[in-house]
Amino acid sequence: MIAFVALPILIPFVLIITLLIIRSDKLARWVGPLGAGLLILLSVYLLVLVREHGVIALQMGGWEAPFGITLVVDYLSALMLVVSAIIIFSIAVYALRFLPETIKLNRFFIFFFGLTMGLNGAFVTGDVFNLFVWFEVMLMSSFVLITLGRTKNQLEGGIKYMALNLVGSMFFLAGVGLLYGKTGTLNMAHLAEILKNDDQAILMNTSAVLFFVAFGIKAAVFPLYFWLPASYHTPNITISSLFAGLLTKVGVYTFIRFFTLFFVHDPQFWHQLLLVIAGLTMVAGGMAAAAHYETRRILSYHIISQIGYMIMGLGIFTPLAIAGAVFFTIHNMVAKTNTFLVSGMINKARGTYELKDVGGLFNQSPLMAVLFVIPAFALAGAPPISGFFAKFILIKAGIENGNYGITAVAVLTGMLTLYSMIKIWNEAFLKKQPENEYAKTPFKKLQFAEYFPSVLLGAVSILMGIFAFYVFDFTMEAGAQLTNPELYIETVLKRVNP
Repeated sequence: MIAFVALPILIPFVLIITLLIIRSDKLARWVGPLGAGLLILLSVYLLVLVREHGVIALQMGGWEAPFGITLVVDYLSALMLVVSAIIIFSIAVYALRFLPETIKLNRFFIFFFGLTMGLNGAFVTGDVFNLFVWFEVMLMSSFVLITLGRTKNQLEGGIKYMALNLVGSMFFLAGVGLLYGKTGTLNMAHLAEILKNDDQAILMNTSAVLFFVAFGIKAAVFPLYFWLPASYHTPNITISSLFAGLLTKVGVYTFIRFFTLFFVHDPQFWHQLLLVIAGLTMVAGGMAAAAHYETRRILSYHIISQIGYMIMGLGIFTPLAIAGAVFFTIHNMVAKTNTFLVSGMINKARGTYELKDVGGLFNQSPLMAVLFVIPAFALAGAPPISGFFAKFILIKAGIENGNYGITAVAVLTGMLTLYSMIKIWNEAFLKKQPENEYAKTPFKKLQFAEYFPSVLLGAVSILMGIFAFYVFDFTMEAGAQLTNPELYIETVLKRVNP
């Protein structure tokens, strides 16, 4: 049973080897969705195991912690695995219809599963250096994906993406060195145990600052977000959708993991800094999104804005606030991916991403209109979809803890998000098609297979709203584990395994 913890990494690895040996696009067409579907089943099973047994730890090679490589699954990592697997499956299906013929499916899915392997590795690793390794696996795979197609814009965006993320990796590695030099370990549970009882733990602020910058770049928080809107609109919409839902959330995950587990010294400084950064991230992303009229750019800036809510929950640092941050993260992963999928549908139907060049889509495709409304309302926080409950939990936590400033910023940013969503709705769906070159091209009707990934994610957003109590129950368990990490530490170091 414990061995299942390694499968989120091993399954993508086996799929990559299969695709490297048998270089067939026909095989890739089946391997992609089926492999992603298998990851959904596995991640749900791991969540059930965590529900029944608490934290699960696997010591690789039989080496006991902190000497060996440890893989750990708790509520936070299990929830991230489940939602990521759903998104990976939807993108795998979407790619079959929306990738251009110039991009070979076999090549795409090799790096697609390379990114998946790095992503899952980051979620389950219990070691800081191995986290760095998995970050680099993601970075290499994502750089290849962002440049597939080799257009000038892609190469320019890819260079910006790669350069700034390499800077983040440099800060990460420097932080790892300082952390190891001070403590003599990189096992997360062992670090938590050492620093909890270390009177000089405040000296770790130097290392914490380096990690803060590294994760800030990965998560695209203010003022480290400029690489994201400069690169996410350049690749094929399939790849943009994959990045939108997953990459920055790994940065958020590591923020939550590090600053709840072992960087818990000097809380007054760090929590205030996190709240300030959260507020600036919300406002900067929301205002930039309101100024653009190209759908991918609007949605890219929304990624930044929504990251602020997740960091807000970490900055408030109560069990309810952490639960709200986790709820908001998994809701946003689904809704944000879905808006990018619909953006790709608009482009396929009309041939452009520019809102000023399209219109009349409500009459031409009511289903597409509905599929846009669901994630748009979710992101804006309209009831009864998932985003309403995610924002409600965070705002409630902020008021209860006396953080009125950041709570007000969160409410105002929600209005900016609503404005941007209404702008896309009015321009693309309600107004008449402008008399331009795109009006001369007949509207291309899409088949249900092209709508299916968005239907799936839309259903997930609705179900997360309808069954918000049960989702909240899981996220509260995650919040309780994160704010009281004794079970995590004991399970890893004392082998208190089911």
